[in-house]
Amino acid sequence: MARGGRALRHARGVLALPSRCTGQGLLGHESSWVGADAPSFQGSDVSGGLRPLIAAARVARSTPPRAALQHATPVEYRSAMTRTLNGRRVLVTQAGEFMGPVLCEVLAEHGAEVIRSTASLLESDAAFNVVQSAGAIDILVANLAYAAPTTLAAESTDIEWTQTFAALVDPLPRLFRAVLPKMIERRCGKILVIGSASALRGMKRASTYSAARGAQLAYVQSVGVEVAVHNVQVNAIAQNFVENSTYFPPEVQANPRFQERLKREVPLGRLVAAREDAEFAAYLCSEAANCFVGQVFPVYGGWAAR
Repeated sequence: MARGGRALRHARGVLALPSRCTGQGLLGHESSWVGADAPSFQGSDVSGGLRPLIAAARVARSTPPRAALQHATPVEYRSAMTRTLNGRRVLVTQAGEFMGPVLCEVLAEHGAEVIRSTASLLESDAAFNVVQSAGAIDILVANLAYAAPTTLAAESTDIEWTQTFAALVDPLPRLFRAVLPKMIERRCGKILVIGSASALRGMKRASTYSAARGAQLAYVQSVGVEVAVHNVQVNAIAQNFVENSTYFPPEVQANPRFQERLKREVPLGRLVAAREDAEFAAYLCSEAANCFVGQVFPVYGGWAAR
């Protein structure tokens, strides 16, 4: 499939796959062919393989996508339609924690070149060093995790507050300062923060953690509207009750009391699957989501209806 992948990239202009920051959305101006007019795959007419795609790419760019794909195999067609991040370089922070592993997997499946960073971001220069080591990037996925304190508000300490904000809040402006100048300069870029819905609904014994997660979301909304004029999109996912080993490890999921809570508090009746969440993140990283700026997207199975 390596040769096929290269051929699809060469034919990208005709297929209307995402080019860097076109500002036209996933399928540009040729999206009308999708749906009823999409090419059907009947019989066994697959002998042409990718040759029609390559040939079509040499024709004028106005060639309809249908003409380019009509001889493609079903696998080639699905690949063309799902690799929405072809050519993108994506930096994922704390890639071994929280949503990091599945994000890296799904983003790569969509064609992205994923730079997995597992470095600590606690030191003041850590974020800058991580970005510098990654090289040129198109998309930053700020995936930050920290064990949520469960102290009563009246008993919380300055140390708890400082450590929680140092892990979840302080890295954000440092990461943003490291990537935004280049994105603004080339008028192209995306930042997606993987946040928490704990800021959207009051929870007992979670005041410090909820405050930190809330600061993340407020920061995203402010910066998002500030840099939108530069064709840079900054958004966040605010999630809870999403499958991940950091906050919902297998032993927690297997606990009968947790299962009862899940049924009682989450209308979906189950955890949101990790891949469901990651696929949505991949969408927000794609050209199809260029219209979203400074927005917070809840993903929590109906837990905090607003």
